[in-house]
Amino acid sequence: MTTAAVTCPLCEATCGLEVTLDGDHVSGVRGDAADVFSHGFICPKGASLGALHHDPDRLRAPLVKRDGEFVEVSWDEAVAEIDRRLPALLAEHGRDAVAIYAGNPSVHNTSTSLYGPAFFKAVGTKNFYTASTVDQLPKHFSAGYMFGHPLSIPVPDLDRTQHLLLLGANPIVSNGSLMTAPDARGRLRAIRERGGKIVVVDPKRSRTAELADEHHAIRPGTDALLLFALVNVLFAEDLVALGALGPHVRGVEDVRTLAAPFTPAAVASRTGLDAGEIERMARELAAAPRAAVYGRMGTTTQAFGTLASWLVDVLNALTGNLDREGGAMFPLAAAGQANARPGKRRVWTAGRWRSRVRDLPEVLGEFPVATLADEILTPGPGQVRALVTVCGNPCLSTPNAGRLAEALAQLDFMISLDVYLNETSRHADVILPGPTPLERPHYDLALYQLAVRNVANWTPAALPTSVPQEWQTLLRLTGIVAGMGPAASLDALDAMVAGEAARRAGVDVSLAEGRTGPERIVDLLLRGGPYDLTLADLEDAEHGIDLGPLQPRLPDALRTPSGRIELAPEPLVADVERLRAALHEEREAMVLIGRRHLRSNNSWMHNLPLLVRGPQRCTLQVHPEDAARLGLAHGGAACVRGAAGELEATVEVTDAIRPGVVSLPHGWGHDEPALGVASAHAGVNSNLLADEMLVDPLSGNAVLNGIPVQVAAVGAAVPA
Repeated sequence: MTTAAVTCPLCEATCGLEVTLDGDHVSGVRGDAADVFSHGFICPKGASLGALHHDPDRLRAPLVKRDGEFVEVSWDEAVAEIDRRLPALLAEHGRDAVAIYAGNPSVHNTSTSLYGPAFFKAVGTKNFYTASTVDQLPKHFSAGYMFGHPLSIPVPDLDRTQHLLLLGANPIVSNGSLMTAPDARGRLRAIRERGGKIVVVDPKRSRTAELADEHHAIRPGTDALLLFALVNVLFAEDLVALGALGPHVRGVEDVRTLAAPFTPAAVASRTGLDAGEIERMARELAAAPRAAVYGRMGTTTQAFGTLASWLVDVLNALTGNLDREGGAMFPLAAAGQANARPGKRRVWTAGRWRSRVRDLPEVLGEFPVATLADEILTPGPGQVRALVTVCGNPCLSTPNAGRLAEALAQLDFMISLDVYLNETSRHADVILPGPTPLERPHYDLALYQLAVRNVANWTPAALPTSVPQEWQTLLRLTGIVAGMGPAASLDALDAMVAGEAARRAGVDVSLAEGRTGPERIVDLLLRGGPYDLTLADLEDAEHGIDLGPLQPRLPDALRTPSGRIELAPEPLVADVERLRAALHEEREAMVLIGRRHLRSNNSWMHNLPLLVRGPQRCTLQVHPEDAARLGLAHGGAACVRGAAGELEATVEVTDAIRPGVVSLPHGWGHDEPALGVASAHAGVNSNLLADEMLVDPLSGNAVLNGIPVQVAAVGAAVPA
């Protein structure tokens, strides 16, 4: 028996786990009490790490499709098939004929985080898509224009705040999102224990709302109206107090002018919240000694996602709580953070190129995945004829998923880097698996840049494997698309990637001599970081290194050309008129929102018995008033129709949901027989209802909350 200290890679919380191994068998997983960040906290996902490692449905060898059937082959055979088909397609149709889709798990994997960009750059396509455009891209957009870099995202200083305003966020279930915070429940409880207050704005009384002091059941999609009304009150009642931020802010008077029409009285009927309550919320936020405003999925996956993301930080700034202890602060990660040291100021911009079919803007180098099917199905120069998916299942997680599945079936060639034969990878011609989380080293490059406390933790591989690491697979693919062939030297390509990482970090690559792969690059990034750390330091600290609480970082963290916070960036100012028009729009009779479960993370953990056992969770939640009006019974079936399609779902009648709103969780609808557990607990795919034409125009992010739907009991006529 041995034990290994492991950082859990299954969500954004980065909890430390203690994994007990009996040879190569995982006999137990529990929270690591010595972990410097999570202090022993564990959730059901972390506890399932052993089941994930031993899942019999997991792929352990490449699959190649021959005569319509998958055949297990050697790695050399799989790579030879790619070399035979992909370069020829690129030569005939051009680089943009290949699209890439990177899913959520690719961010939780050090290999794909570090080596994916080299492969993507070698492909040279503009058709790059990720799960960000069904999730968080509006926040990157607003942060880029306000602070000069799309990853300069302020996070709530949970451990010191006295007043937390949460919109469209359920951190007790999500474990934090764009806010790395293990044991979110414990941290939220501590706010109340020290006399603070938590206010939740959400159409549903979530588990976080149940813990909070207040819950306001807002109408879905109207968060930006509420936020602007709060801003309006701050100006109207002379409550704006920039404090130490004053010299570092531009555009305050512009925001005052923009907020003028959005009085509490003007937004009350659209938001469904009382004007007096809105005024009180603003006053209490301004009066709190230390406060933070935080918005997540409910605010980003809506028609005004970018404006809502922007206004969250406008409120943090106007109350003097931005970059302040107990407010919204900028983490300082040990490795890989672009704003870690004072650097070159530049204009961050979106829309540098636009999509071929729908003329949608590029943001952060990617197009909205809501238009991927268009690019595949629409003939003409630049038509997508091949697709590479990296750790993603867009056939379940993107809008109008049925149309995307039809599009994938028409591709000339498709490659999936995936550990499962799932609803997306079944369309591939070649599937390349990777090792389990226990068989690869890990460092959370992205998530530590969003942590509520500065920490660093390196996890070496706990178990050996014969499966190539994803970084090695990505380098083989890089050699193929770069014209070097399948026998290109991985050592030479690895050295090239490491050299570029060293250049960006401002260090000499020779400092990491003797290391290869992710170990070398992480070592270089640590050496170029702000804490005088090396990978050897982390290897000697198996439970991590605590780098201390968040500290004020302005103006050094800013990358805007002015060197100041741009409170009124032109692209966001220009979109306010669209929000103003929404004040007078009639609301839909019934709208659909999503929801999260603690036991799942999008679509990729539903094949583990430990995580799907218990009561059915893929249900249509309906308020009792709506259930009575529509003739729906608890446990019965409802037909739900959206612009893209319809489905039948099991009804769950609950007063936790606002009247006029129904809720289905995201990422279900499994129908791939190779996933034995997931297909036995299939649920329904809410994205069969989502209209891919509905996007936030600034970021291109899909609208997945506030989708207009018609609902009826099965057998009854669904309203047209």
